[in-house]
Amino acid sequence: MNQPSVSAAPRLAAGGTRPARPAGFRVPVLATQLLILAVLFGAWEAGVRTGAVSGFLFGSPAGVLQAAWKMIQNGELWEHANYTLWASAVGFVAGTFLGTVPGLALWYSPYAARVVEPFLVAINSVPKIAFAPLVILWFGTGVISKVALSVSLTSIVALLAAFQAAKDTDPDIQKMMVSLGATRRQIFRKVVVPSALPAIISTFRINIGFALVGTVVGEFISSKYGLGHVIFVASSLYDLNTVWVGIFSLMLLGFVLYAGVDIAEKRLLRWKDQTYATQFKL
Repeated sequence: MNQPSVSAAPRLAAGGTRPARPAGFRVPVLATQLLILAVLFGAWEAGVRTGAVSGFLFGSPAGVLQAAWKMIQNGELWEHANYTLWASAVGFVAGTFLGTVPGLALWYSPYAARVVEPFLVAINSVPKIAFAPLVILWFGTGVISKVALSVSLTSIVALLAAFQAAKDTDPDIQKMMVSLGATRRQIFRKVVVPSALPAIISTFRINIGFALVGTVVGEFISSKYGLGHVIFVASSLYDLNTVWVGIFSLMLLGFVLYAGVDIAEKRLLRWKDQTYATQFKL
C-alpha cells in the first residue's frame, strides 16, 4: 500500500491532536489585503484629485487622515471611541449572557418552550431600534441607555440561537445517555451544552454588530460622547472626512470585539478540530 506523502497529509501540532496552522498563508493573505486597501484608497484619492469624485460629498483619504490626526492629537478620538467601546462591550456581554442562559434552560421544559416561543418570535420581529426613544426616556441620556439598547438587540438573538441549538442536539445521543443511566442534568452538561456551543459562539460574532448598532443609535438620538455622536454632528455639518473617521473607528472597534470572541472560541472549543486551513495549499 502506498503511504501518503508527508506534504499531502495534514501536519499536526505538537500535541498531535489538532492540525497546525499553515504559517505560510499569513504573509500572502496580509499582502493581498493591504494591496486591495491600497488600490481602493488610491483610486478614491485619485478620483477626488481629478474631479471624477466629489470631495464634498465623499471626502478624501488625505482629508480623513488629517481629520483623524487632529482628533488623535487633542485626545477627542480616544475619548469618543472609549465611550462607544465600553458601552458596546458591556451591552454585548450582558445581552449575550442574559439571552444564552435562558435559551439553553428552555431545553429543560418543552412545555415552557412552546409557551414562550411565539412571544420570542413576536419580539424578534419588531425592529429593536423602534424601542430606542423609550429606552432613552426610561434610562436617561447617559451611558446606561446605550448599554440597555445594546442588551435589547443582543439578548433576543442570543436567546433564540441558544434555544434552537439546544433543540437541535442529536436525539440519538440523548437516548443513549438515558439508556446508560444519565440524569437530565448530566445530559444537559455533557451533551446539550457542548453540542450547542459552536452555534452559540457563531451568534457571538453576529451580536458584535448588534451591540455596536445599539450603542451608536443611542448616541445618535441623545449623547454628548461616542463615535455615533461624532458621526451625527459631523454629518449635520457636511464634514464627510470626520464622518469617515467615525465609521473607520467603528470598524476597528468591531475588530477588537471580534478578536475577543475569537479568543473565547479557542478556549471554549479546544476539543473541536479546526481543519479548514489544512484542506488547501495556497
